[in-house]
Amino acid sequence: MTIAASQRSATPNDTPAWHSLEVAAVLAKLETNQTTGLTGAVAAQNLERDGPNELLEAGSKSLWLILLEQFTGTMVIVLIVAAVVSLALGEYVEAIAILVIVILNALLGFTQEYRAEKAMAALKQLSSPNVQVKRDGQVLKLPARDLVAGDIVTLEAGNLVSVDGRLLESANLRVQEAALTGESVPVDKAIAIIAEGVTALGDRRNMAYMGTAVSYGRGTMVVTATGMRTELGRLAGLLQSVKREPTPLQRHLEQLGKGLAIAALALVAVVVALGLLRGEELRLMLLTALALAVAVVPEGLATVATITLALGAQRMLKRQALIRMLPAVETLGSVTVICSDKTGTLTQNRMTVTALDVADHQLEFAALIEGSRAAAPPELTVLLAGAALCNDAALAKPDAVATIGDPTEAALIVAADQIGLSKPALETRFPRVSELPFDSDRKRMTTVHRVTEDGELPGGWPLEGSAHTAFTKGATDGLLTVCSQVLVGGATVALSDEWRKRITDAQDNLAGRQMRVLGLAYRQFTVIPSDADLERDLIFVGVIGMIDPLRPEAAEAIKTCVTAGIRTVMITGDHPLTAGVIARELGIGANAQVLTGQDLQGISPEDLSSRVRDVSVYARVSPEDKLRIVEALQKSGELVAMTGDGVNDAPAIKKADIGVAMGVTGT
Repeated sequence: MTIAASQRSATPNDTPAWHSLEVAAVLAKLETNQTTGLTGAVAAQNLERDGPNELLEAGSKSLWLILLEQFTGTMVIVLIVAAVVSLALGEYVEAIAILVIVILNALLGFTQEYRAEKAMAALKQLSSPNVQVKRDGQVLKLPARDLVAGDIVTLEAGNLVSVDGRLLESANLRVQEAALTGESVPVDKAIAIIAEGVTALGDRRNMAYMGTAVSYGRGTMVVTATGMRTELGRLAGLLQSVKREPTPLQRHLEQLGKGLAIAALALVAVVVALGLLRGEELRLMLLTALALAVAVVPEGLATVATITLALGAQRMLKRQALIRMLPAVETLGSVTVICSDKTGTLTQNRMTVTALDVADHQLEFAALIEGSRAAAPPELTVLLAGAALCNDAALAKPDAVATIGDPTEAALIVAADQIGLSKPALETRFPRVSELPFDSDRKRMTTVHRVTEDGELPGGWPLEGSAHTAFTKGATDGLLTVCSQVLVGGATVALSDEWRKRITDAQDNLAGRQMRVLGLAYRQFTVIPSDADLERDLIFVGVIGMIDPLRPEAAEAIKTCVTAGIRTVMITGDHPLTAGVIARELGIGANAQVLTGQDLQGISPEDLSSRVRDVSVYARVSPEDKLRIVEALQKSGELVAMTGDGVNDAPAIKKADIGVAMGVTGT
């Protein structure tokens, strides 16, 4: 990397805490204007100063260097010397066999390391090719690599965020940050300042970061960092700086090679010395000593080890585990601690409806699917049908779990579809004619539907006799303030204090289980009222609890690890309460102690090496924190495996004795 590139890759120590500054102060520091953006001249100066907005590969190895390194191991050198000596002694078959072994091992090692050097490619793909930006008072579409600090960038649903920035405007903006922070649901963004002491990326609601994706709404932001100065760039630099440690098998073979080399040299010296003392010819003694030295070298050891590991890799491939470095097969059998990310690894990283609560009772969604639909109260039909109609997500195709849109809304239409309430069929009977979009102040969304005679009504449908029906979904507390009745047994009753308490208790119960809770209400009318009067005198139906569910195999896998004497540690960027609940359900950790990234900042490396023996749950941690935890476990004598599916896990995965990158949904 050039000197200029090296300078650009460094993050300045005096970088402001952008999230803790008012918008006006951010704009002033970046010398930009929210209305007109940067001038072309200033943008060119900033581009010259900071370089293009791209991730730089520092110190990547050339193909020749990777190939050369395959011949530098002690055992390989001993084998090469043995081959040369065999040629000198006329043992051509043995010499050729040894050289074939050396070449095959070198080719195998070259292939594996060449693939490993491609780790940066995944990070480079997390950028947007074209971005809408203000320059000289005009809105332009520019390549992401041309963005500079101070640019005013527009964000819309579906965009990949290609820089770090401080939000200037947020209209119901939600950003999916799971790959970077481990947060399993999209984060609601706002422009209000965040306290300076808050360091976790997941808590900086007024910032957007490179590599994340806009899942809902729109907004604008001012660019605060580009390229290697971004959080993703810092992560890339961290990934490049982590030195890959040899596996236990590689260390043992290296020690064996050194021991054999010393033994061979000693044997040569002793035989030559004794032969000369007896008056033997020097040439004869040298040939004899070299022959004995070659005999000491186990030429077949490397081949046997390679074949054995290859067979192990083949067996693991049949179990959907792809081994990229053969020595890792042996290391797996020696692991004492498994560090696992939560989102996407222990959980499915897919919001799922788990519990439903209507006026007269609560039940688990799984029980509704397995039980008789006919026995279900009519409120449940209204609850799920209304949630599917008051919804902007869609199934990617009929009879599929794959969805398009916000993950929370997607979970609602999947749940409705699972009990036979297809969104397309519902929309045929209840076409949308008007709406009030979600608003971060109201924290709710309303859609108005015309009631037609087309299609069939859902079974047990209690809402008849009106020309229009409006459904409103949102935060339960706010929803109750605009409700005057509640649906009970297919009829409406007044929303008394007792009913309010029961609904609030149900909401608190589901929230205590770390679920995301939404309430649903409706209203019927003949003539559609004005927007100001639409959300009044609503009829409350019930609440829906959603969570990122555990992988079905996760609990059993952890039990297997415990039986095998392997300790499991959860390291996640998610909220501490969520992490604690998931850990308890999985049986991770003997105590309820949870350390956060903020806690780790006050712990010295020496103290951390002792603390990691007792703590099994870490939450709101950064990629650097994950790396520190893995290093501390290694210093305390543990052989560590790290699993994860996000780019925020990459440095720790690379540092661990065994790194396990989750496939299919992983980044």
